[in-house]
Amino acid sequence: MATPDLPDTLRLSLLDRSRTRHAEPHAAALEATLRRAEHADELGFHRFWMAEHHSVPGIASGSPQLLIAAAAARTGRIRLGTGGVMLPHHRPMIVAEQFAMLEALHPGRIDLGVGRSLGFTAPVRAALGVEEYDDDAFTHDISSVLDFLYGRGPVTALPVIENPPPVFVLATGRGLEIAARAGLPVVVGGPRLLADPTPLERYRENFRQGGATSRPYVVVSLEVAVAESTTAARELLASEAWAMAESRETGAFGPLRSPAEVMGRTFRPQQLRRMDEWIAGTLYGDAERVAAQLAALVERTSADEVMASTSMYDREALARSDAALAGLLAG
Repeated sequence: MATPDLPDTLRLSLLDRSRTRHAEPHAAALEATLRRAEHADELGFHRFWMAEHHSVPGIASGSPQLLIAAAAARTGRIRLGTGGVMLPHHRPMIVAEQFAMLEALHPGRIDLGVGRSLGFTAPVRAALGVEEYDDDAFTHDISSVLDFLYGRGPVTALPVIENPPPVFVLATGRGLEIAARAGLPVVVGGPRLLADPTPLERYRENFRQGGATSRPYVVVSLEVAVAESTTAARELLASEAWAMAESRETGAFGPLRSPAEVMGRTFRPQQLRRMDEWIAGTLYGDAERVAAQLAALVERTSADEVMASTSMYDREALARSDAALAGLLAG
């Protein structure tokens, strides 16, 4: 029986960024992502998504399409997708062909999440070859991807598939409007958006019926840490909190350091404030506390699905946290 405070229809999923650890080869982070996908499959999570980041120290995943293929070969049930393919850097037909291929090989298990990030720094944007990308371009590229997937393009994207994978929009303010007009589900995150449900309400009100999906669908993404106590869970988040605080100053996350190393530092007031602010936007604690936080989040946002985007230095602790989170619906 599901936890009484959580809707029976709620789905739980995971997003993995292939975070590296200090002095660890990047291949180890990619293998850890695949092992986590296997574990998520066993635990009953609905989806397991992988991220696209380019030349970001601390993140090994630049090509989630290839990770999907590897994860699909090592799992049997869970849906696999991207959070997300950054359309400024990919031609719509190529995206459609890649995901049609994945769907043909693993029918009914593939998702396509799309976003519009240009890259973290000017050198990265220059290397990727796109330095400007507006709402009109994003709208056009989403429409083109859908046309190619559904056989409406000027040429045929191969392979032809019977049931194209669902397309999700990684959305903030304007992205929600674009998704509503296209009739597409959304993935949202960030403390400001989650604190104010008004943009999500407008998305639902303006959702165009008859689009690629039949009704509005909201996936909320944020970090979730479940441990034996609130103190232990907060400590597990310290590594990523420090990396996020550092990114505000350096523009990049950097490899994860152990919680002991992080907590042994002397923080400047601004760093400590940024870490506290980041942790305040997460769900953490023992199972009972996280279940209550999760129920409040769903009530506030009317989310159909929650996608935990958690990274921890201790991968065994992360696996235990994933299992405890899955258990909130299972038990």
